[in-house]
Amino acid sequence: MEPKTKQLPVLLIILLFIITNVSFSQDNSKSPESKKIQLFNGKDLSNWVFNLKNPAIDPATVFTVQNGVIHITGNPFGYMRTKNTYSDYKLHVEWRWPSEATNSGVFVHAVRPDTIWLKCFECQLKAGSAGDLVCMNGADMDERKDKTNKSVKKIAESSEKPTGEWNTMEVMCKGNTIEVIVNGVVQNKGTNLNVSKGSICLQSEGKDIEFRNVFLTKF
Repeated sequence: MEPKTKQLPVLLIILLFIITNVSFSQDNSKSPESKKIQLFNGKDLSNWVFNLKNPAIDPATVFTVQNGVIHITGNPFGYMRTKNTYSDYKLHVEWRWPSEATNSGVFVHAVRPDTIWLKCFECQLKAGSAGDLVCMNGADMDERKDKTNKSVKKIAESSEKPTGEWNTMEVMCKGNTIEVIVNGVVQNKGTNLNVSKGSICLQSEGKDIEFRNVFLTKF
């Protein structure tokens, strides 16, 4: 029988092996999927609240869901807003114009109270301008040099797809910075934002637009 002193190194090796595997397992549990938050469940809009310029209009006639797609009529102006607030994430949104390319937007860091329009940064979806950033109702960033103009123009040629085809926008919000990517093309960057947390909104502004696969991944 081996002396106990000779058995100690073997036991230490086994213990280290167990600790390493437990640590590796814990790291794997923090996969992107575990940080993914579905903002739209594909079935209904139970995770959202609504605000329209004309409060007499029933939001259920403006914001509807069919076959896993959100349809927004664009009239009257307004938005649907997440009930929760978020910071430090990558937002994924897919949109298309079903018949005519017009105007809409995705709001991030939207600060209540609800109003038309609330304090936020709009990631512009207006046809031909998808990727512009609009500083709304007091929101600001270093890139907005002309304080008489709310918009910060995109930095690349339009990367939008034709009417009827699905587009993808990804918005990277980290600390007080923002980056907007449209169909894989970096279109805008903002730094030193004066708002770094808030709700996410989909805009009703103009005519019909459709959204799907709306989710975020926490950093």
